Parts: sequence; structure tokens; C-alpha cells
Amino acid sequence: MATTTTTVPQAPTGGSFLLTSAASDDVFTPEDLSEEQQEIARTTAEFAEKSILPRVSEIEAKNFQVTRDLLLEAGKLGLLAVDIPEQYGGLALDKVTSALIADRIAVCASFSVSISAHTGIGTLPVIWYGTPEQKEKYLPKLASGEWVAAYALSEASSGSDAMNIRAQARLSPDGTQYILNGEKMWITNAGFADLFIVFAKIVGDNGNPPQFSAFLIERGTPGLTIGAEEHKLGIRGSSTCPLVLSDCAIPAGNLLGEAGKGHHIAFNILNVGRYKLGAAALGGARTTLRTAVRYAKQRIAFGKPIASFGLVQEKLADIAAGIYAGEALVYRVVGAIDAALSTLSADAPADEVQKRIEEYAVECSIVKVWCSEMLERAVDRSVQIHGGYGYVEEYPAERAYRDARINRIFEGTNEINRLIITGFLLKRAMQGRLPLLPAIGKIMDEVMAGSAPRGEPTGILATEKALLASAKKLGLFCAGAASQKYPTDLQDQQEIMGALADILIEILVMESAILRAEKATARGSAELHIALAELSAARSFRIVQDSAERILGAIAEGDMLRTQMAIFRRLSKHEPINTVTLGRSVAETVIAAERYPL
Repeated sequence: MATTTTTVPQAPTGGSFLLTSAASDDVFTPEDLSEEQQEIARTTAEFAEKSILPRVSEIEAKNFQVTRDLLLEAGKLGLLAVDIPEQYGGLALDKVTSALIADRIAVCASFSVSISAHTGIGTLPVIWYGTPEQKEKYLPKLASGEWVAAYALSEASSGSDAMNIRAQARLSPDGTQYILNGEKMWITNAGFADLFIVFAKIVGDNGNPPQFSAFLIERGTPGLTIGAEEHKLGIRGSSTCPLVLSDCAIPAGNLLGEAGKGHHIAFNILNVGRYKLGAAALGGARTTLRTAVRYAKQRIAFGKPIASFGLVQEKLADIAAGIYAGEALVYRVVGAIDAALSTLSADAPADEVQKRIEEYAVECSIVKVWCSEMLERAVDRSVQIHGGYGYVEEYPAERAYRDARINRIFEGTNEINRLIITGFLLKRAMQGRLPLLPAIGKIMDEVMAGSAPRGEPTGILATEKALLASAKKLGLFCAGAASQKYPTDLQDQQEIMGALADILIEILVMESAILRAEKATARGSAELHIALAELSAARSFRIVQDSAERILGAIAEGDMLRTQMAIFRRLSKHEPINTVTLGRSVAETVIAAERYPL
């Protein structure tokens, strides 16, 4: 497999999308993929089509040998080695390439979960925190697929509240071993993994507080027991088991990273997991659209294919617009991460790599939330298009519907991620790292004085650019109004924080889709890009309006509410576009191609 270097614009400041207006040349889009990246995407898609899809029934039946065989095949193609340094058998490629693989391989959610858990949360901790000896021992096997990794953080009493784990580790009196006790729940790949990244609190008799830490435990270690497979709603072909640690003794050298620094491992890994989950959701939506449109062309009702019906076409167009915006979002964010990492040397310390990725923690959470919910919408529409057949196991729409649900829980629930989105931005503003407070102050002064200019962009997508400008003003206005109502405890108003997050999410999605279409048009590829961006922007702005109304209704009443609603109406005033005609046009293209057409 060829190596590749992504050409990306200069890295923006994380969270700056709300305060600045990016130009199309400032963002990385799927149309910017290098030839090498396109080759890797094709290789991955071919592997998915020819090797994974024919074995879906075996995978879903929990034939884990099939999954192991496919992981070995993926290893031979280099698909497991993208993030691993070359000296340990890896390829050390960019993050866009890593996201591309997660995207194109996602034709079967169960296998997608298995490979993502292995290459992401299972392997990255060793890459970033392992000692040279640990890397030498484990990374070549993980790169080839000879060994499979699993990540064991969650417990019955601590899912999203990761720091509340109860598993404990004690250093033996002679200092040569750690003895672990506790239970882990919902561990992906547990049924066949060879290496477990296990989190526990180091405790002792010296009066020091427990130290949240990570450990490397190999399968077959005495005291490590793998529980029975969970019977799950979806992703049934992936392995999910509890782990039981009963006086499980491991060498002291199997401590991963520093004692008491396990939270760095746990939380830094999640940012990568979130954007890769978003990429995998894109692949799932692309597969779902293909399934839905092929069925819609074959199903005859009232003497003609249901693909000719307007309400079916509306659903197909909505799925396609979601994929388009999702691609623009994912590759913009991952491209920015690559730009931030591009100035580091190959031997840069792991903490500097993590710091630069963490700069985009807000954007990674946005990718995770929006793409997982976009996929949820896509599979729901697919079931509806299939009608009664969508509700039976014989058709793939049913499995896709079940499989999609976990994505809103994985990598931090969408509720937690919404709080991260708003909370991180506010925290950065208070630290002076992001000029959010001056921007809020300026817009509050303008709107209260009745002088907030809407601005009238011109040229391509002028209507959508005007909507985007209005959305940003609404976001700042709502953030300011909420901060005035709750000057010291806004973070405790979760419903308002969540609604603010929804505004921020849709602003980034709107802008990403608009900039992608603008960039594509400059290269001569116009009509479909514009239609998809228009459809996406119209939907995003409706969500911004609804979220703003919820916030204002929650923080004001009487004359103050009437004043704020007058400002809201002025900022959100616009003429709706003809989404019916746009949807029909997009659907016709999708139907002719029998797939996502870009």
C-alpha cells in the first residue's frame, strides 16, 4: 500500500468556527484527497465489498474466527497499521487516511465495531503511552492482526462517569507485580482479544489517594476471566463480554504510562474515537442509501416503482444530503487535525500529539453527535421505504436499524458530548484562549440597540451564507442571554447547554457543507454539490431556530421574552427555498446511480 501525505490548509484554532468566517480554501474536503488516499479508499472499499459483505451472516452468527480471519486479511492490506510507527511494523499515515478506512470499511456494523475498537482504543494507548519494550512486544502483532486488542474502562457503576471505577490494583510487597481485582462491563472484542487495556485505581496502605491508572493484560493471565457474550439489540456479530479480575497478577512492567495518569489515556483516546465513529457512520449511511434506493426501484406499488413517489424521493434526498454534509464535516475536522500535526517531527512526544488533537475536542464531539444522529435518521428512513419488509430480518434494513442505535452511546453518550461542546467553549472563553466573550458582548450590544446587521452575501449559495451568518448571530445572542440569566451556574442548566450545543453543531455542519460546495464549484463540479448543500443548510437552520426558541423560552418571560423574541425574529428572518424541487432533483440522481452519487 502506498504511503500518503495530506495537503491541508493552515490549522485553525479549535472552536473558532463560531467567531470567524472561513473561506473554502481554508478547509479540507473529500475532493482534496490525494491520489494515494483515493487508492487506499478504493482498496478498503474493495475489501469491504468482496471479503466482508459475503460473510455478514457468519459474522452476525458470532463466528469470531471469521472476524479474526478478516482482521488478518485487513492486516495484510495495511488497514490495521495506519497509526502505528513504521519501526513497529506500521505505516504512520495521516489521520485523514485513518478516517477514510473507518468510513469505507463500514459496510457491516459488527465488523466495523470490531476493527475500530482494535485499531483505535485498543492500539492507540500502546502507541502513545507504551514503553519501547511494550511497543516492540505488542505493536507488530497488532499491526498484522495476529493479535487483537480490547479496551476495558467501563464498569456497571461507571459508564460515562469513567473516573468512578471501582477496579483496584495493588503493588506486591516486593514491587514486582500488580494484583488487580474488579469487574469490567461491555468490553468490545473481549471474546477473542489477546491484549486488554485495563483501567484500575492503584491503592495501598500508605494513606495516599487511589491512582487512576492503565495496565496491559494478556489473555490467559491467571485471574483474568472472560464472561459470557452479551445478547445485544444490535451489532450482534461483535463480541461484547464482561471481564472479571480476581487476584490477577501481572508484571509491574505492564503498567501503561505513569501511575495516576490513566485519565490522560482514557480521555485523549476518546477524541480520536469520536471522529472515527463519525467516519464509520458515514460509511453506514452510504450503505443504507444504496440498500434503500435499490429496494425502492424494485418495489412496485400502484403500478409503478415506489422510487417514483415524492415522499420516497424526499427520504432518499434527505439521506444523501446528510451524507454530503457529514463528509464535509468529518474531513474538514480531520483535515484540521492533520494540519495541526503536520508541523511536528516524526519523533514528537505523545503528549504534544495529544495536545494538538485535543485542540479540536469540541469539533470531534460535534462529529460524533451529528454523524451518529444522521445515521439514525438514514436507517429510520430506509426501514420506512422498505415498509413491512424493513421490519424483518430477511432484509438488511432491519439489521442496520438495530446496529445504528449504539453509536449514540459509544465514545461518550451524545448527552455527555453535547455538554462537552458547550462546556469546552465556555471554558476556553474564560481562560482567554478563545475571544468568545467579546464576541458575545458585541452582538448583545448590537441586538439590544436594534442595529445588528444581517449582511447580504452575494454569489453562489448567497442565501445559505446569509442563513449561516444569521445562525452565528443567533448562537452568540442565545449564549449571551443564557449567560446573563445564569452568570455563575450555566453549566448546571443541562437543557440550555444542550440546546446551545445543537446550535453550535448545526453552524459547523452548515458552514462545512457550504464551503465544500463552493470549493467544488470553483473546480467546475457545481449542480449536485449546490443542491445537496442547500438541502443540508435548510435543515440545519430549522434546528438552529428551534433550539434558539427553546433557550429563550427557558430563560425569559413577560416583556423580556417578547423583546428577545423580537430580536430572534429579526435575526432569523428569511425566505424559504424550494426544498421539494431540490429534493426531487437530488433523488433523481441517486436513483439513477443506485447509490450515493459522489
